[in-house]
Amino acid sequence: MGESYRQLSLEERIEIARLREAGWSWRRIGVAIGRSHTTVSREVGRNSRATKVWKGGYSPARAQELALRRRRWDCRFKLVRQPDLRDRVRRGLAMGHSPEQIAGRLTRETGRTVISHESIYRFIYHRSAQKDYWHRLLPRAKSRRGRYRVQGGSPASFIKHRRPIAERAPEADGREQPGHWEADFMLFAAYGQGILVLHERATRFTLIDHPPHRKAAMTAQRIERQLRDIPKALRRTISFDNGTGFAEHNRLHGLGLQTFFCNVRSPWQKGGVENTIGRLRRYLPRKTDLDSMSPQQLRDHANRLNDTPRKCLDFQTPAEAFSQISTGAPQT
Repeated sequence: MGESYRQLSLEERIEIARLREAGWSWRRIGVAIGRSHTTVSREVGRNSRATKVWKGGYSPARAQELALRRRRWDCRFKLVRQPDLRDRVRRGLAMGHSPEQIAGRLTRETGRTVISHESIYRFIYHRSAQKDYWHRLLPRAKSRRGRYRVQGGSPASFIKHRRPIAERAPEADGREQPGHWEADFMLFAAYGQGILVLHERATRFTLIDHPPHRKAAMTAQRIERQLRDIPKALRRTISFDNGTGFAEHNRLHGLGLQTFFCNVRSPWQKGGVENTIGRLRRYLPRKTDLDSMSPQQLRDHANRLNDTPRKCLDFQTPAEAFSQISTGAPQT
């Protein structure tokens, strides 16, 4: 271990300001004052930000006052006053334990309350606000506490003739009877870009399409085009989430498909297509620009999934399983 960290003094801050004004680099300033260049750049960066009462720029006297204020604030936290305890908590977080698990384990080992999980959370989010990003060690790495507020209500009430997934045939839940499909959009970073993913529940067979937009009429048209050449016996039901892109679901009834919708904010009820989208993410990350990809390239990604042996199919591929049931199914 190296020697413990020393806080910058006012004299060092004055020297940093003078040398920076003279045009010196961070590394050269660090050598001059006997500090790491990262210490110098962090010092200037965190104390130069503009605020409502400060137009920005580095002032040694102001930086010193801010440092003292932070130190006084930090003393409110037990984890600042007890470095060994802080290191123990950090190790626990790095192992994937939650603050409640860490606090509970410490209580069990010592026979007394060492620290509460609430104190750990307060310290984590205080340090994250100081750009130390402790929240990234939390199991869910949330940048702020509490539930994220859902913007607006669900569009479910605006979908006409909507049937809940609870009314779907029980055979679909068991994945034994083929012909039950799930559909969803796989979205990307570029605004408006998305891939329509269709997943057959029994065989895990996947179809994908890249419509020009996600409006309801277009979505229904593309689903119909993908499924109309499939034997009628393999077109029993199709399940969606409550996105407005699936509002024209009734157009699919002409194919013999019954349409169903998940409960509000319950995407796990169509877990097959959600899992398929997760697999596609390995090849198509969110930053992918779909406009630069040809239809054949997208089909190749679907083929890659369909040609991968699956343990749930006794190591058959989805393409093989779907081909077998398609061959034996009566045609439309």
